[in-house]
Amino acid sequence: MSQSQTYAPNPEFAARAQVKSIEEYRALYERAKTDPERFWADLALKELTWFRPFGQTLEWQAPFAKWFSGGKINASYNCLDRHLTTARKQKPAFIFEGEPGDQRVITYQELHHLVSRFATVLKQLGYQSADRAIIYMPMIPELPVAMLACARLGITHSVVFGGFSAEALKARILDLNATVVITADGGWRRGREVRLKDAVDEALEDCPDVRHVVVYRRTGSAIPMKEGRDHWWHELDAQLSNDPFIHHEAENCPAEELDSEHPLYVLYTSGTTGKPKGILHTTAGYLLQTAITMKWIFDLREDDVYWCTADIGWVTGHSYIVYGPLTAGATCILYEGAPDYPAFDRFWQIVEKYRVSIFYTSPTAIRALIKQGERWPEAHDLSSLRLLGSVGEPINPAAWEWYNRVIGKERCPIVDTWWQTETGAIMISAMPGAIPTKPGSATLPLPGIVADIVDHNGAPVPANREGYLVIRQPWPSMIRNIWGDPKRFQEQYWSRVPSAYFTGDAARRDEDGYFWVLGRVDDVMNVSGHRLSTMEVESALVHHPAVAEAAVVGKPHEITGQAVCCFVTLKQGDWNHQVLGNELRQWVAHEIGPFARPDEIRITDALPKTRSGKIMRRLLREIVTTHAVTGDVTTLEDLTVVTKLASQQDEE
Repeated sequence: MSQSQTYAPNPEFAARAQVKSIEEYRALYERAKTDPERFWADLALKELTWFRPFGQTLEWQAPFAKWFSGGKINASYNCLDRHLTTARKQKPAFIFEGEPGDQRVITYQELHHLVSRFATVLKQLGYQSADRAIIYMPMIPELPVAMLACARLGITHSVVFGGFSAEALKARILDLNATVVITADGGWRRGREVRLKDAVDEALEDCPDVRHVVVYRRTGSAIPMKEGRDHWWHELDAQLSNDPFIHHEAENCPAEELDSEHPLYVLYTSGTTGKPKGILHTTAGYLLQTAITMKWIFDLREDDVYWCTADIGWVTGHSYIVYGPLTAGATCILYEGAPDYPAFDRFWQIVEKYRVSIFYTSPTAIRALIKQGERWPEAHDLSSLRLLGSVGEPINPAAWEWYNRVIGKERCPIVDTWWQTETGAIMISAMPGAIPTKPGSATLPLPGIVADIVDHNGAPVPANREGYLVIRQPWPSMIRNIWGDPKRFQEQYWSRVPSAYFTGDAARRDEDGYFWVLGRVDDVMNVSGHRLSTMEVESALVHHPAVAEAAVVGKPHEITGQAVCCFVTLKQGDWNHQVLGNELRQWVAHEIGPFARPDEIRITDALPKTRSGKIMRRLLREIVTTHAVTGDVTTLEDLTVVTKLASQQDEE
C-alpha cells in the first residue's frame, strides 16, 4: 500500500491554507504532543466564547475525562449569538433544498430567531436543563433548530435517524428516559413520503414517561394527534405572540450558562451486543474539536459554501452539519432527499446550483455514483469545488482516483477522514495544504491525537504489519460514557488494550507513518456508512416464529461497502424457503430499519459451533468473503457443517 502514488498538496491551495506545509504540521503536532493541556487550552480560549473561563484544562482518571473544568459555556450561543455582532449576522447559515424542490435560505440572524422561539416553546411546555429529548425528524432546517433549542436550554438531546423503525425508536426513548419527542408528520425520500409520526405513535405505546410530542408539518398528510400529548409546532409557535411578555422572551431567549461537561447529546450506535450504545458527548470539548477540525481539515474560508451529505441522525451530521460548521461560521447546504432522485445527477445539480466549494460525502455514495457512469457529473459545471472529503469507512484507491479525476478534475485536494461516533470529531486526516495524500490512506493523526497500532498486549507493531488502532492520550471531543452503563464503557473501550482507547478498527502504518484503516475487528458491520451490530440483526431474526438460530456477518459489497448476510436455522415446520427468505428480509427491515435489510438469507440445517456451543462467525465470514475456510477449525464441533456451507457457496 505504501507504494501507491503520492499526491503533493496543490501549491496554489497550500499558499492560502490554514496549515501551509508539512513542516508547519509537524511543528503543530509536536507542540500538541509535548504539552497537550496547554495546546488545547490555548485553542479553547481562542476558538470558543465563554461565559466564565475554565480553571483546569483536563481532569483525567482513566477512563473518565473532564475537560475545561469550571468553565461556563453554551453550544447554541457559540453556534449563533456570537456571530450576530459580526458581518456573519446576514450570512446564510443553511441553504436548504427539499427533495420536492422547495428551497430556503436561513441567515445566522434568522436561525437565531427560529431557535430562540422554539426554545421558548420547550420552556412553556415545562422543559429545562437536565431534561432529555428525542428528535426524530427528516433532513429539514427544523431538525438543527430543535437541536440548538435543546442545547440553548441545557436539554440533552438524542437524534434518532429517520430510517429507524418504531421498535428501534422505542428502545432509544426508554434507554434515555426521554420525556419529550420532537418529530414531523413525515419527510420525502425518492418521491415517497416517509411517515414519521406513525412510528412515534407506535413506539409511544410502551413509553408512558413521554409527556409531550411536538410535530412539525412537513408533508401535510393527515395524521392522528393525541389530545393533551401531541402539539403542532406551528400552533405552539403562534401562541407565543398572544402574551407580550412571552413574545419578548421568545425573540430573545437567553442561552443557559452551562458547565463545560454538561451533557450535550446522546447518540445511539450499534455495538458488539444487541443493545445499542448511548454515546455521551458533552459541551465544551466536543464543540472545540469539531470547530477546529472544520478549519484544519476543510480549510474553511468565509466565502465557502460547504456541503456534508450525511444525515444528521448520524454523528457526521451532528459534528459536520450542525455544531462544527455553525461554531466556525460556515454556510452549509442541507438536503433532504436521496443522491439519485429524481436522477443520478442530483448531487452535481446541487453543487452547480449553489456553487458548492467543499463537498464531504461517503465512499458508499461515491461507489454508487461511479456505477452510473461519468456522464452525470460531466453534464454539470463543478468548477466551484476546491476541496473534496470522504467519511464513514475507508475509501478504496479506485474510488479515490475516480473522485479525484472526475469530480475534482485533479485539482481539488481529497481529505480521507477517519473518526468514529465515539471520538466526536475527525482524528486522522490530511491537512490539505500540508500533507501529501495516498489513495486509500487517511494519512496522519491530527495535532493532539496520539494514535498507534498495537498487538494484543498493547505493544506497537512494526511498519506494514496489521494491528489494532488505538489512541494513547485523551482528547477534548472524546466519548465521556455510555449512557447509564459506565461498566460497559470501561470494558469495551479501555480494557481491551492496556493504557489506550481501543477503537475496534484494524489498521497498519507504512514506512512514512501513514495510517491505513482496514475495517472493524469486532462484530459490527459498516453498511453504507451506517454501523450495524450483527447481534442486533440476529436478535431481530430469532424473534420471527420460524427461526431457531441466526448468525449474521458482513460480506463485501461494491456499493454499500458491506452487505448483511444471514445464516438461519428453522424451527420444525413446512416452510417454503424462498417465501420465508423474502419474509425475513422484510422482517429485519421492519424491526430495525430499511437500511438493515439483509442482502441475503441463507437457510441451513446447522451453524458452525465450537464444542462449548459458540457460533463461529469467523468461519462464516471466510465463506462469504473468500468462498473457502482456511482458518483454525480445531475447536469446531462438527467440521461437516462448514464443509457443507462452503460447498453450497461454490454451487452458487
